[in-house]
Amino acid sequence: MGLVLRSDTWQLQDAKAKFSEVIKSAARTPQIITVRGEETAVILSMDKYRKLTQPKQTLWEFFQNSPLKDVELEEMPREPFEMRDSNL
Repeated sequence: MGLVLRSDTWQLQDAKAKFSEVIKSAARTPQIITVRGEETAVILSMDKYRKLTQPKQTLWEFFQNSPLKDVELEEMPREPFEMRDSNL
């Protein structure tokens, strides 16, 4: 996906004991929760969550929303070429 985020890691028992701190820290960076040393869950800010879950644009929508959509491009000159025969 290309999204790189720094994160902090908490063991489950520490996260439970310091839940308010985990939530406050999640406003800055994702907080990973481990159970028996295995990454099990992540807590992240609503802003980051929305960015990850927002519907993706189609290519058509991307071009329609582009600030460059009204820019006129010059046609590039092309060298003439000969069509070759094909045996289908």
